[in-house]
Amino acid sequence: MQTASKKVVNGWAMYDWANSVYSLVITSTIFPRYYDWVTGDEHNETIDYVTIGGYKFINTALYDYVLAFAFIIVAIISPLLSSIADYRGNKKQFLQFFCTMGSLACASMYFFDKQHKFIGLISIIIACIGFWSSLVFYNSYLPEIAAPEDRDKISAKGFVMGYIGSVILQLICFAFVLNPTMFGIDGEKASKISFLLVGIWWLAFGWLAIGRLPNGTGIKGNQNNSIISQGYLELHKVWNELKHLPQLKRFLVSFFFYNMGVQTVMLAAALYGSHELAIPGNNLIIAILIIQIVAIPGANIMAKLASNWGNLKTLMLAVLIWVGGCVLGYYIPEGGITQFYILAIIVGFIMGGIQSVSRSTYSKLMPETHDTTSYFSFYDVTEKIAIVIGLLSFGKITEITGSQRNSVLALGLFFIIGFILLYRSLKLEKNAAV
Repeated sequence: MQTASKKVVNGWAMYDWANSVYSLVITSTIFPRYYDWVTGDEHNETIDYVTIGGYKFINTALYDYVLAFAFIIVAIISPLLSSIADYRGNKKQFLQFFCTMGSLACASMYFFDKQHKFIGLISIIIACIGFWSSLVFYNSYLPEIAAPEDRDKISAKGFVMGYIGSVILQLICFAFVLNPTMFGIDGEKASKISFLLVGIWWLAFGWLAIGRLPNGTGIKGNQNNSIISQGYLELHKVWNELKHLPQLKRFLVSFFFYNMGVQTVMLAAALYGSHELAIPGNNLIIAILIIQIVAIPGANIMAKLASNWGNLKTLMLAVLIWVGGCVLGYYIPEGGITQFYILAIIVGFIMGGIQSVSRSTYSKLMPETHDTTSYFSFYDVTEKIAIVIGLLSFGKITEITGSQRNSVLALGLFFIIGFILLYRSLKLEKNAAV
């Protein structure tokens, strides 16, 4: 196959530009800090609790549990929706729907405050579902618009566009958050305006990007079946095909474990820095920005390394670095700003790269098929189940031990298992080549 036109490729990458503001502003910087303020008492030496439905939770653990619930929903619905999208050829409409849902949920966080905690929790769930569900359909375009030899480069381009776009909006938000009095508002209002801006940015650029993507081509199936039953039949067909693709299956298992660590670190890093390490808000924001900026060359370098050295070897190197990052994160002392900056540089360099190379590796191992969305639903479900287990483990270890440090160290075990499985996958690849 040939790579699609520059207009289509740029449009695909632009969706990363649009939705990555959710990852940065909502997941990593302003919202976690705001959530900690809304649900806490502003005293680091005390443990903050939130009571929901008669149950009492540590506020940081509740955040992990709420996200885990959202990921369970995504894991349940995405296989059905993606197989229907392949059958009906309407992946573009699904992408647009979840883009709209997620962006409006981000905007609704404007109403989240100490008197309306439940609104904030619902907004977190809906925004998370919108973001991650849209990625199922977004990722499935990669094998359709890029030739195998271009997939590492184009996959990295999407992540790079995402980092650039999110940093631009983050700086705009900082104008409000760091200097609210200049605009005649307080810090709470400044944060709320940031959430509103995320929703507007994601919706506007997302719709513009989606407009450049091609419409899907439906698959002719048994017209006597309903759309839902046909969707399950398509999903079952892909599952049967996976049984005869040992290399792809083994990669998915290794991806399951190391991605469990990657995504949990990314989702919990901000609250870990502010709540466990007592990193001042401004320094925490600087660290997150360092991650985004360093991730740009990191994604490009890892894409080139994958092309020259091999995808699996590149992923193994990245996973080893993640193990070291977990150990460093465990030993950072309270208030250790310099060490936290060093950790940010390490995480930033490999964060985008490992995600980008993982996505392109999967697309390369896939057989040539029209069921691209259904195939990527397995990738997506693997990722979401891993995140759920990672977040639940992180939250539970925190509640049992009273410290997130032990949770960070435990994540290192997931990376080690992932490394071992990647090594076995590499051996299988070499044997197949022989």
